[in-house]
Amino acid sequence: MNILITGVHGFVGSNLVAALKTNHKIYGLDIISPNKEGVIKTFSWNELDLIPEIDVIIHLAGKAHDTKNQTNAQIYFDINTGLTQKVYDWFLTTNACKFVFFSSVKAAADKVEGDFLTEDVTPTPLGPYGESKIAAENYLISCQLTANNSQFSVDSENVEKELSTNNCQLSTKKTYILRPCMIHGPGNKGNLNLLYQVVKKGIPYPLGAFENRRSFCSIDNLSFVISELINKEIPSGIYNVGDDECLSTNELIALMAKTMHKPNRIWNWNKSIIESLARLGSVIHLPLNTERLEKLTENYVVSNEKLKKALSIDKMPTHAQDGFQITVKSFMN
Repeated sequence: MNILITGVHGFVGSNLVAALKTNHKIYGLDIISPNKEGVIKTFSWNELDLIPEIDVIIHLAGKAHDTKNQTNAQIYFDINTGLTQKVYDWFLTTNACKFVFFSSVKAAADKVEGDFLTEDVTPTPLGPYGESKIAAENYLISCQLTANNSQFSVDSENVEKELSTNNCQLSTKKTYILRPCMIHGPGNKGNLNLLYQVVKKGIPYPLGAFENRRSFCSIDNLSFVISELINKEIPSGIYNVGDDECLSTNELIALMAKTMHKPNRIWNWNKSIIESLARLGSVIHLPLNTERLEKLTENYVVSNEKLKKALSIDKMPTHAQDGFQITVKSFMN
């Protein structure tokens, strides 16, 4: 099977290539095009017409969430929304029958109200990252709804004419909108790596009194989901993607320390004292402020039940703790 991965040189793209290259022919679409093991050829965004016949498109390319809020809002919409529209319009003119779009749980909610987040929540993204992702989702959904009504309209010219000659008709094309939790694995360079450095250097974690629960997504579970979507006839739709088990920050630090054979230095300082320091930090611009404290200690639990039901499985293949140990060991190496 021929698979096109956009953003193929990124963290997730590199791991998917490693997982899929044995059984599939992989092509790339990216802003850079160096040779990459497992990728036959990487095309640039102005070379869509040169890409050979593709069966599945996995759209990873996007602007990641800038936690420092230094990115111009329009950049998110130009990349996360604009590029998604461009590649989806192209997908609709090809024989490819499956389109996998990587959105984010942040497209649904910046905070989880209730015990856990499900796909049927009314989206309330906060900030341009989540807003640009939900705008892309809405575009894909609108195209699908139009197709189901036997009517179709996109920006690309002559789309309807080209569709009439394709083997895979629009009404049979599958569109999967994935909302993954924080993805981790070998090559990950996000906040998890920063936490790893804290534990590695023996810096105490002072927020042990705050017991939060968060969902994560190991790259092994994500690769399994992608393989299932490629090989099985799964209904189109929006799916949360995450591990079965959620972990607290305290559990994550303890797991890192155990894996690295380091002391588990978690300080249980009084919550009131920490909250007072955070309020002071907001006034005099310290690293710990009320916003950062909330992000570090909030609950964000995501349900993956809809996805598991669609895949006809009872549980994800990789346990959350096992996935994190693999990630930590990759940092160590």
